Amino acid sequence: MKTMQLVPAMEQGGVERGVVEVNRAIVAEGWENVVVSAGGRMVADIVAAGGRHVTMDVKSKNPLTYFQRAFALRRLLRRERPDVVCVHSRVPAWLFLFANRALGIKWISFAHGANSVSAYSAVMTFGDLVVTPSNYIASYLKENYTFDESRIRVVPRAVDTAKFDVSGLDLEFMARKRREWGLDGGFTVMGLGRITALKGYDTLIRAVAALDGRFRLVIVGEAEALRRDVERDLHSLVRRLGVADRVVFAGNQSKVAECLALADVVVSSNTRKPEAFGRSMAEALAMGRPVVAKAFGGALDIVRDGIDGVLVRDGDFASAIRKVSQMSLGDLRRDALERFSFEKMIARSIALYRELAAGKMKGCAE
Repeated sequence: MKTMQLVPAMEQGGVERGVVEVNRAIVAEGWENVVVSAGGRMVADIVAAGGRHVTMDVKSKNPLTYFQRAFALRRLLRRERPDVVCVHSRVPAWLFLFANRALGIKWISFAHGANSVSAYSAVMTFGDLVVTPSNYIASYLKENYTFDESRIRVVPRAVDTAKFDVSGLDLEFMARKRREWGLDGGFTVMGLGRITALKGYDTLIRAVAALDGRFRLVIVGEAEALRRDVERDLHSLVRRLGVADRVVFAGNQSKVAECLALADVVVSSNTRKPEAFGRSMAEALAMGRPVVAKAFGGALDIVRDGIDGVLVRDGDFASAIRKVSQMSLGDLRRDALERFSFEKMIARSIALYRELAAGKMKGCAE
């Protein structure tokens, strides 16, 4: 069986890491998997696991090149003849719709987020199957679009237990970063993910600035080239608030598990648009680290208020972080691995591919 994944780029992010993980698992099943994207540093992970990558511009929103790129995609589809195509964003979905005319290839639209309601965004409900990472996104689609809801499947993202293994951490890396980031003797607050305005890192910086000097912030991630202004603004904010000695911009880090293990709490500071799922929150719990997040979106499927961390309802992240620093917590890792099993996620994903390829689609199921 051959699958194809259409992703805007393979640079960084939770969706992209999910594509890497699924690629590894389905190749291990003996399938052929082709990832099509504009490229990026995570392409090497696809190839190393036995998948193939085709570099193609399925990211640009330029309407003047739409048909040229759609025809190029059609030629690729004719050459590869995948059994199932998985589309992970709106631009590649629109390109695929045109490219797939007369080909009739079955496809899955992966609705990873709560995009603005529009005819443009509606394309993520057009797949033969519509897969969402949380009940929140499934409900969001049902409330805002008219389509056959029996095509929806909820497949929560998962934690790769091999990658997020507390017994296999690179202790030398951790010791080096602890010194480099100046974490000894303090309470480490961590934000994890690419730097965009949506992530709300400005809110997180202000929250840490409102706390006493033992609270230190590490932001793991960086902005894409077109979003460098957001990162520059955050640096300026840190200087204005006088907390440059307590805030570290760590850039992209390949050892995510080790970074999470260095945190005392991981904060999802997005307050503008609900996370579809919030992979970094689940991964933090898998590393035994509590989470602070706004009480909306995918966070409601992950963080149990007062058990795994704190859900923020009043916008006061500083108080929530302080509260977590005083909490006595149970075995967060064990619970997280039970709730977000990588093996279960892969098994459900493979079952969906087989279901679609066989044309035996069942009723709506989580």
